[in-house]
Amino acid sequence: MSSRLLIIGCGDVGLRVLRALAGRWRVFALTSTPARAAELRSAGAVPLLGNLDEPATLGRLAGLADRVLHLAPPARDGESDVRTRQLLAALARRPPHALVYVSTTGVYGDCGGVLVDETRTLNPATDRARRRVDAETQLRAFGRRHGTQVSLLRVPGIYAPDRQGGHPRERLARGTPVLRREDDVFTNHIHADDLARACVLALLRGLPQRAVNVCDDSELLMGDYFDLAADLAGLPRPERITRTEAAERMSAMQLSFWSESRRLVNARLKRELRLKLLYPTPREGL
Repeated sequence: MSSRLLIIGCGDVGLRVLRALAGRWRVFALTSTPARAAELRSAGAVPLLGNLDEPATLGRLAGLADRVLHLAPPARDGESDVRTRQLLAALARRPPHALVYVSTTGVYGDCGGVLVDETRTLNPATDRARRRVDAETQLRAFGRRHGTQVSLLRVPGIYAPDRQGGHPRERLARGTPVLRREDDVFTNHIHADDLARACVLALLRGLPQRAVNVCDDSELLMGDYFDLAADLAGLPRPERITRTEAAERMSAMQLSFWSESRRLVNARLKRELRLKLLYPTPREGL
């Protein structure tokens, strides 16, 4: 087992990975913000200053660690992930043994509420999801070319009471409505601590060029999720509106989430990574 890990994009989930490792590995964390160096150092990582948008700053990443955890999102526009391309170009000089990439379940597109496992044909409906498909394609090709064990973790909504923006209470307090049951969509979730644990297990146990749905055991309509959160937080349940009303009142970003319905299967997560969920449903996690 390697004792050297490089984290690309060490935000909330990366910091949870550091806590899960509890100093057992030597961890390097890439950041483009010098002000974050002290925070990363106090969390147990060796901070490295570099920017995925500036390839000249990535030269020392090659061979630095035997395992890489790629948590950085693509840029905000286009259909391709240039940041991942530039990261892989830097790593290619001395490829790592294992690379774990946190992707999104948005790569599946709308599935009409049916059960979805990792063999389903990808059908991204937004540029945001198409950038993730592009990243996955690049990473799989890199793994085949260099013999790197690449794991693609497809992740839905990440939540945790101690995660910034990770609890529905802020949205509930704003009075944001949800769809009525007849128009509602299935939504999927994972607690941030369980995601961090899945990242570590994928670094150790992931199969080459393998995608894994990282989600909990719940099958909730989105409105029921917010009703549950409201009840647990002692807040009023959100208003229910029709899809027609939503089109008049909600942003394009919000509507994009309401246009996709999936129920994810997490059998690979449990069978291959052998993750035992700390929070099997949002009822425990919230």
